[in-house]
Amino acid sequence: MDIFSRKTRSRVMAAIHSRGNRNTELRFAEILRRNGITGWRRHQRLAGSPDFAFPAFKLAVFIDGCFWHGCPVHGRRPQSNRNYWLPKLARNRARDKATTKVLRRKGWLVIRIWEHELPFEKKTVRRFMRALHRTLEIRRSAGSTRLLPTR
Repeated sequence: MDIFSRKTRSRVMAAIHSRGNRNTELRFAEILRRNGITGWRRHQRLAGSPDFAFPAFKLAVFIDGCFWHGCPVHGRRPQSNRNYWLPKLARNRARDKATTKVLRRKGWLVIRIWEHELPFEKKTVRRFMRALHRTLEIRRSAGSTRLLPTR
């Protein structure tokens, strides 16, 4: 049972924005800044609108909220209005898969970081850096040793 009335729940859900979320995007931006990681852009015009793009490395980063993207650990199934929410969340997951596929076809490496991973900063940075190194290996094996923007 929901602790809010239908009207209050609707207002709470409507207040959640897809950009600039303090618990996901802005928190990850703080992590990047604290760790001296530069070269990122926000709101690049790419398929799926990645939260962060590193154009020089063709690396797209999505910070996925546990509820909205169906986290296998923390995603919960709504108890009310299930006829609306279950298909909605399924569409979100399908869209995430399709977006990843499109970007990979265009030569981008895509990493998705769950909202619940952000408090573990060192682990999150290590995972990000592994992905960044992977992009360098891919480019090196393709014959490109220069780090130039790939626009």
